[in-house]
Amino acid sequence: MRRTVVKALAAAATAAAGLTHFAAHAAYPERPIKFIVAYSAGGATDVMARAMVPFMEKYLGGGAKLVVENRTGAGGAIGFGLLAAAPADGYTIGFINTPNLLTIPIERKTPFTWESFDLIGNVVDDPGNFAIHTDSNIRSLDHLATHARARPGQITVGTTGVGSDDHLAMLYFERIAGVKLNHVPFKGAADVRAAAQGKQIDVAAVNIGEAMQAIKGGAPFRNLGQMSARRTDLAKDVPTFKEQGYDIEMSSLRGIAAPKGLPADVRERLVKAVAQTTSDPEFLKVAAGLFTQMRYLGPDQYRTVLRDTEAQFRKLWTEMPWGDK
Repeated sequence: MRRTVVKALAAAATAAAGLTHFAAHAAYPERPIKFIVAYSAGGATDVMARAMVPFMEKYLGGGAKLVVENRTGAGGAIGFGLLAAAPADGYTIGFINTPNLLTIPIERKTPFTWESFDLIGNVVDDPGNFAIHTDSNIRSLDHLATHARARPGQITVGTTGVGSDDHLAMLYFERIAGVKLNHVPFKGAADVRAAAQGKQIDVAAVNIGEAMQAIKGGAPFRNLGQMSARRTDLAKDVPTFKEQGYDIEMSSLRGIAAPKGLPADVRERLVKAVAQTTSDPEFLKVAAGLFTQMRYLGPDQYRTVLRDTEAQFRKLWTEMPWGDK
């Protein structure tokens, strides 16, 4: 009899624990969700995160509240590391940016790789670009190359850090044009744009969407070329690098991830919320107004792209190490 009672109590306890576990997940999100951006406020990643917040809150439901936190430094490594180390409970998500997410662990030891995260979905694919102040007499990539040959190591190029798409594009340009440029890393694209606008640097290596957004806001920039296979709808009047004789294709993927090990139901809700946000007509209007080149990839597609791109960068590292000298 006593054994039967003990078994019944144990079964009841197990059932209660299961119900408690279910209730905890069913209540998600019951407190604010931290949304980490590894770059400075006002940059394209930050702007996109803030644009997504109201839509993600809507699709997560349950009174969801997302709070953007900018955790800058080390080309994005600070923010990526904090995201990877956070509890895998669904209350910390963040943007992960390539190539930085892939190149930083290749060039040095880090507490993260792309496999440290549960992938929620990619959102943006923004081609690279070189922008200069409109007061500059540089009018094309050939003009830039000519100036750089006349002043070796003196033409300054601002980027979002060592190993970023901007930095790699600069190195490719140096190789193709046979010139030497002066690399100036910043914490984010907003800082690069501010430095270019203030004429503290000669060239702002910023993505085309970021540059177009800045120009719309009154920034005195001239775009020299976009690093896409063909002219994007964002900037139909801006020639590609390839059109100008510089065969460079480079872009920044910006996707959302969480620490590895999310509960399956929480992960599913986040994946669904991102997918719904990126297909929402109202959100797409907002994104278009921000000159954002959208490219939604679900977790499986995103994983494949990251894996294949990492292999390409590992090969590149053996041919052209990109660490600052």
